[in-house]
Amino acid sequence: MNMKLPELNATVLQKINVAPGLMILQVAPVGWELVPFHAGQYAMIGLPSSAPRCDIAEPEPQPPTDEALLQRSYSIASVASKLDYVEFYIALVPEGALSPRLFALNVGDKLLLSKNFSGFFTLQKVPEDANIVLVATGTGLSPCMGIIRSHLDPDSKRKFALIQGARHSSELGYRSELDALGRICENFTYINTISRPDDEPVPWSGHSGYVQEIWQSGMIAEIWGFEPTPENTHVFASGSPAMCETMAEIMVESGYTEQTFKEAGQFHIERFW
Repeated sequence: MNMKLPELNATVLQKINVAPGLMILQVAPVGWELVPFHAGQYAMIGLPSSAPRCDIAEPEPQPPTDEALLQRSYSIASVASKLDYVEFYIALVPEGALSPRLFALNVGDKLLLSKNFSGFFTLQKVPEDANIVLVATGTGLSPCMGIIRSHLDPDSKRKFALIQGARHSSELGYRSELDALGRICENFTYINTISRPDDEPVPWSGHSGYVQEIWQSGMIAEIWGFEPTPENTHVFASGSPAMCETMAEIMVESGYTEQTFKEAGQFHIERFW
């Protein structure tokens, strides 16, 4: 006998296809109000297993035999003070269970949204005068967007920098918004890089390589006019597990301590694996 599934309590407010297999999804609660959260936190979203899958998905290795609720945590990209909707930056896992169903959603469709938010990839324990460097690949950009949108103050002396990486330039989500912020906010530095420049349909004139290489190059210090150190800067890494672990090794060698539940540090990793 199947268990009764919870009522779908949210609706798709907007859906933006960034590139094949990448989308921005804005979700609004229906009949209830969002509670305050901290920029960088995540929420659970879900759909029943009977929900259709998108056309570009691959067959499920093990399709559900009974009706079930499929849920996953996704970091929030929207401003923490804006409580009429939350925004997610989502990548398609072609053979996955939930993401192909999320990609089949259209504006007005229902889904489940958790009423509580979690996560410690935030600025809560960061001194207000510490500079911030965010290093992100893929949809690891999502919590970084939430932090930038919520905490970047163009009138503040605190400096922000974002190093964003992707395989192709088409996968540099939020690029237009970030470029604009880099132009109008003197205290915000935006650097992007792609790892497969030879695949570009038009010759790529920007940075190529990996985000950790950009960090090691000293580019931030050159732009800021001083060296980011554990004494003046907190560094956040979010994205592929390989990148995050490589950054962790680099940061420890540079004198940074990783923030944990028990120990305060200047290096923060968003771990979803």
